Amino acid sequence: MFSFRRHIILFVFCFFAATGILAQSITDAPDYNAYYKRDLRNKQKSIIYQHVRENDVIWETLIWRTINIKEKFNQYFYYPLEPKGVQGRKNFAYMIWDAVVANEIPIYEDDEFKILLDNDNYVKRYTRPDTLELEIIDENEEYEYKTIVVPKEFNSEDILNIKLKEVVYQEKQTAGQYVRTIGLALVRDMYKEIDGEREYQGTVTLFWIPMLSERVQNLFAQREAYYEDNIAHLPSWEYIFYVRMFSSYITRESNRFNRTIDSYLTGEDALLESERIEQKLFEINVDQWEM
Repeated sequence: MFSFRRHIILFVFCFFAATGILAQSITDAPDYNAYYKRDLRNKQKSIIYQHVRENDVIWETLIWRTINIKEKFNQYFYYPLEPKGVQGRKNFAYMIWDAVVANEIPIYEDDEFKILLDNDNYVKRYTRPDTLELEIIDENEEYEYKTIVVPKEFNSEDILNIKLKEVVYQEKQTAGQYVRTIGLALVRDMYKEIDGEREYQGTVTLFWIPMLSERVQNLFAQREAYYEDNIAHLPSWEYIFYVRMFSSYITRESNRFNRTIDSYLTGEDALLESERIEQKLFEINVDQWEM
């Protein structure tokens, strides 16, 4: 009798243990791509920047830059192209878009951060399906028209440029020049079907992100960039921008006319103007040390 009861108890225990194992969700399953638990990045806090007093800023200017992410040095912004990422890492555009969809970061229409956009409405508008009217010829060679709905999704391959708004300033206490990125925007190339051919129409800025927002800083601190030197210790996106690990060119400096370089110069002249501004910033920094 005692042996029979013991077997019953053992059977019930094994049954519930097996049920518990089978009931585990996929998210509870072990990560077979990693031989150790990778969770340090998710606990990473953003960089604490030095407090700046107004009286200590002796000079400053605003600079707008563009990062071309198809340049070889910047390609880690562009890859991987898979929307779900590779090895837990996503490219820069998908990282930003997923955060917008999840309402993790605020977005603005302008780089002055005065027109706040509603994330849900923006995502719904951006992914609104397109309707196409097709001309169909039936067996009797008669024409009929059929309207079809084409789904539309965010595609990181459309994002080839990133805009930055920065403040460059000289600080009196350390006699040094510093740069703080205060705004970032994704820029999309636009095309239009004309006579069956896809023609380039220019670029459009999707939205601006306030880089001084604590929510944005934490997001950038907790997401890795796939920089191939050592995948065991990949840099965060916050670190990428902190040490300025990218190639870019200046498109505008704060001026009385509030105009961009390409509004008054084109081609090689615009490039030379961009380089002139870079040189001016360098010389101001050198002159500060010589004072």
